[in-house]
Amino acid sequence: MRFMMLMIPKGYETAAPGTMPPAEAVAAMMKYNEALKNAGVLITLDGLHPPSMGARVSFSGGKPLVTDGPFTEAKEVLGGYWMIDVASRDEAIAWACKCPAGPNEMIEIRQVQEMADFPEDAQQAAAGFEELQRKSAG
Repeated sequence: MRFMMLMIPKGYETAAPGTMPPAEAVAAMMKYNEALKNAGVLITLDGLHPPSMGARVSFSGGKPLVTDGPFTEAKEVLGGYWMIDVASRDEAIAWACKCPAGPNEMIEIRQVQEMADFPEDAQQAAAGFEELQRKSAG
């Protein structure tokens, strides 16, 4: 079962462009990342720049509308993510509990939708999806 663990640092929604975590936090997180890798559960991971450096594309009214960050209405934003492959939701939660997150951070855990989870008509509508996944991973 694949799970995405989403890091949500409070206050990151208003972080200035170029804001980076302190070296001590990076070092602690690297130990955690290595533990995920050594356990054989890590698929991929990345940190994300603050929303002040991002953009959102909305489709209200049927046309794309681009809004540059920061996003004043944001209450929670992503600071990074891990994609892991574990046997159960409980195991994903156990890994999230081992994260050296600070008191202003939380991790949201979301199971990845597998093609087998969808009804047959949706699987047919998504014909070629798994080939796209393979090509994007290579």
